[in-house]
Amino acid sequence: MASDIDRNRLLIPGLATFYSSVEPYTYPFMRFVVGALLIPHGIEKLERGVSVFAANNPAKLGFYPPTVWGWVVVAIEVIGGTCIALGLFTRFFAAAAAIELAIVAFGVHSATWSWTTRGMEYPLMWGCMMLIVALRGGGEYSIDRKYLGREL
Repeated sequence: MASDIDRNRLLIPGLATFYSSVEPYTYPFMRFVVGALLIPHGIEKLERGVSVFAANNPAKLGFYPPTVWGWVVVAIEVIGGTCIALGLFTRFFAAAAAIELAIVAFGVHSATWSWTTRGMEYPLMWGCMMLIVALRGGGEYSIDRKYLGREL
């Protein structure tokens, strides 16, 4: 479902056909990227040890029991990231990831802004992208739409 690109408004009008042809794939690509890039963060927590992560983050933020919350975070990042990338139960997992990333941005990394100093900029941007995915859903090229025929 490509929109009409106004050739008169483009600096290079010859690109209108290209833009129109790739437009249907831009949202699925963005959804795949934000989901897929979440997965390594959960895997890293598994490799380091969920209880180690839980003692350093959920416990310090007041989430009890911290190990249960550690597993919730790992599930959102590994299972949820995979599902978001594929477009399966997209709204549910993207909403969960948006909430998690809001907590990370404002609870864990709120002391500074820049991502180069472990600030809130990166998790806040990522959380906003997840919120967009949660509001928009899996889209046309998702398991939700193609195979389940339903979305949350």
